[in-house]
Amino acid sequence: MAIDITASPPPPETGTTASTDVPVPLPLRIWRHYVLVKVRKAVVVVFVVANVTFFLGRAMPGDPIDVMAGRLTQGGMSMEEARVIAANSLAYDPEAPLYRQWWDFFVGLLTFDMGMTINRPGFSVTESIAAYLPWTLFSIGVGTVIAVVLGLTLGMIMAYRRNRLLDHALSVVASVLGAIPNYLIAMVLVVGGGMYLSWFNPIALRGTLSPGVEIGFNVEFVGDALYHAGLPIFTYVLAIIGTWMLVMKASTTEVLGEDYVTVARARGLRDRRIAVAYVGRNAILPLVAQIAISFGTLVGGAIFVEQVLVYKGIGGLLLDAVKYRDYPLLQGLLVVLTTCVVAANLIADLLYTRLDPRIRK
Repeated sequence: MAIDITASPPPPETGTTASTDVPVPLPLRIWRHYVLVKVRKAVVVVFVVANVTFFLGRAMPGDPIDVMAGRLTQGGMSMEEARVIAANSLAYDPEAPLYRQWWDFFVGLLTFDMGMTINRPGFSVTESIAAYLPWTLFSIGVGTVIAVVLGLTLGMIMAYRRNRLLDHALSVVASVLGAIPNYLIAMVLVVGGGMYLSWFNPIALRGTLSPGVEIGFNVEFVGDALYHAGLPIFTYVLAIIGTWMLVMKASTTEVLGEDYVTVARARGLRDRRIAVAYVGRNAILPLVAQIAISFGTLVGGAIFVEQVLVYKGIGGLLLDAVKYRDYPLLQGLLVVLTTCVVAANLIADLLYTRLDPRIRK
């Protein structure tokens, strides 16, 4: 029987496909890289918040001219005359279309130029923020570091002494501190510690530096800066240390029940080595990202804390921007504060991937 050699081969069985491992191009691999994905998301968040801030600021009743004219009329001046003086005094054009204002704002974001302030002609938004933001970041940064270190240490002690008197006492203290807003803590410190108990003079602690002290890298400047920032730092420590104590206690208690801790004890390792190398390291790992959350919480609450303690940080500047409808300054402040919080979260995410590379998958 003849065989037809020209016949086509039979079709492949149903469900079988040829494996085609096509290499991913380098630009696409870079675009999909974990770090770049996180950076893109952070940029999008900042951009969205910036645009929301732009429109919400202008949605508030009254513009800068109306606000200044209203203050001038309190002295007996007519509204028409007050509006003329306000229009000549402020760097603001009420007739500029909204889309033009947004475009100038958008271009400023791309070129890192946030424009000029309205209520203080001749001063840029960047100069105004640079004069106050470092003091807020300094007090919040020091307070966060102290609170995290103490909170993690005390939380670990509570886990090792759980269901004992020390654990119950520290749990009550942590719960109470975690339930009190930071501005109320600041008020208690001023009224209780300053006025009633006379532990310190709240009037002398106002501001960021004493008269005559110049900014510089010397002992006098650092000491005076810490002296004036003492109350804000102490307030921030008390505001978040309770939360860190409780979360570290819960995390450490969970790790203490893991098999590798039992094996380490069976091997005869010292308790200190087990606490540091096994328990502490694995208990802290899930809490790394929460450091950024704590930082963001303090940044938001700094507005009220600095007003209570008369600390010349970014809080008072932000309230003035809202009060006087200084749109460029308000936009710049919120963009910078948002960037600080988003950057802190980004750093926490990237650090977390270094500690636990499995989350990249």
